[in-house]
Amino acid sequence: MSVRGDVWSIYREAMPILLIALGGGLFAGLVLEGMLESVERFPGLLVMVPVFLATRGNVYGALGGRISSGLHQGLIEPRFEWDERLVNAVIASFVNGIGISVVIGVVSWLALQVLGWESAALYELVGIMLVAGVLTSVVLIFGLLALIFAGYKYGYDPDNLVGPIVTTLGDIFGMLFLLFAIGVVEVIV
Repeated sequence: MSVRGDVWSIYREAMPILLIALGGGLFAGLVLEGMLESVERFPGLLVMVPVFLATRGNVYGALGGRISSGLHQGLIEPRFEWDERLVNAVIASFVNGIGISVVIGVVSWLALQVLGWESAALYELVGIMLVAGVLTSVVLIFGLLALIFAGYKYGYDPDNLVGPIVTTLGDIFGMLFLLFAIGVVEVIV
């Protein structure tokens, strides 16, 4: 295939999902706007939002890359069945996603303490991150697998799908589950 053909193929595959990602990012912004009154109840919350969303992309982008490589190399079949490589990648991503969520809560709280800024209690920030981290991990893992497998079956290059899928799912569900986690922590505390 020519360079022009390669570029057109990538553009054709990526553009629809990028447009969906644009809508997803806008939706996440609207959810953030709705969370602003919770900022007064949990000072320091806004410090965690960009880090939380970025780490969703980092952790699950790596998972998507592993899946994409496995599909290209024929090591993973595009279906939900027991596959040791796939299971190991999913477990590693799940543990990393939850672990980094807790770290975000702790480091954010420590940074706010060092700066002398007002902050919610450590257990509140960690609780919000833990609940949101677990829920987004589940959705991102299954959503990413389902969309990559479906795209691959229909002839799309998973390398062109991973980035936009991860960022869109991460932004939409990350913000929704952060909002949900705030509600859970408010009820418990």
